[in-house]
Amino acid sequence: MRRPGVWLVTGVQAAGKSTVADLLVRQYDRGVHVRGGQFYRWAVRGWVHPLGDVHDPEARRLLDLRYRLSAMTADQYCAEGFTTVVQDNIFGNDVAGWLDQVKTRPRHLVVLRPSIAVVTSRDAERRRTLGKIAYRPGEHTIEQLDAAVRTTPRMGLWLDTSGQTPQQTVDEILARQAEASVDVADDRGGG
Repeated sequence: MRRPGVWLVTGVQAAGKSTVADLLVRQYDRGVHVRGGQFYRWAVRGWVHPLGDVHDPEARRLLDLRYRLSAMTADQYCAEGFTTVVQDNIFGNDVAGWLDQVKTRPRHLVVLRPSIAVVTSRDAERRRTLGKIAYRPGEHTIEQLDAAVRTTPRMGLWLDTSGQTPQQTVDEILARQAEASVDVADDRGGG
């Protein structure tokens, strides 16, 4: 049995976060899959998305709330013995900020980085088969989100999953779990 901990799986929309996170958490005897986007969906009225002006103070405040709630939820489940995999669109310095909020150890980060062409293809397939639309006119484009991902501090495990099935991605994540750890000093007893 693997030691309970927290995993953050991030990447652009249609990168495969939901599928990979679900398969990953099923590798544990006690596992919880937290979808970060649910925290804003529960707000019936008044939620402001950072779609147009990402510097809108209210949108930023609510995005920080969303991230804080998912970090707290992960900690609470882990405190009860569940490995928790959180998937969300968290990019740039927000990734480090999110990880800093998580008290549980070990913590792992996986950044899914399929090519833009593969994401475009996956998004088209999701539209066709599921009716899910990740990229709407007037909102962030794949290229914009990919650029945001590139601003993320280089920590954890970054994977180009363009040529992988979701199960192959999970197999690679588990095989390279030590690289996904963001607690190197903690693992050595240092911090």
